[in-house]
Amino acid sequence: MKKLLILLISCLVAGCASTRNAPPLETVESVDLNRYLGEWYVIANIPYFGERGNVAGRAIYRMREDGRMDDIYLYRKGDFDGRERRMEGVAWVVDEDSNARWKVRFYWPFTFDYYIVGLDPEYRWSMVGHPSRNYAWVMAREPRIDEELYRRLLSRFDELGFDSTELKKVPQFPEQVGEPGFQ
Repeated sequence: MKKLLILLISCLVAGCASTRNAPPLETVESVDLNRYLGEWYVIANIPYFGERGNVAGRAIYRMREDGRMDDIYLYRKGDFDGRERRMEGVAWVVDEDSNARWKVRFYWPFTFDYYIVGLDPEYRWSMVGHPSRNYAWVMAREPRIDEELYRRLLSRFDELGFDSTELKKVPQFPEQVGEPGFQ
């Protein structure tokens, strides 16, 4: 119950976060939802209480009959020996011209902005950010991405007004735990 209360308060604060000093967050021009749906590994994020210390994180997006999407977050807490945990939320598109701006809700009535700010033409990787610039994710279809690509994505986050030094990699394999640059 305590975690739920903290999550709700954090989502509320994030939703009210001031972005007066930053220009509106740019998104990609267009997202083909059918191509975007499916499983994405969390390669890196700006750690916050809901994901800090998680390993083997991944998100699954599935279209629902009501036009919204299931947003299923799977992870292990702390190490790879722990049981896989699951959080189920719902997402919906708020900019139907681009399909790049979404709202996500894991706990009613709190919603969270989900902006797709970078996307591989082949849908192999994605950059997701929040307009406050306090939350960001690098997602990929595979549990590893090329290190040069990762550096380019961090540079792009900087260009968009994020502090890319805050992004930390999420271990997808046991040997990554404790390595430099990982949570």
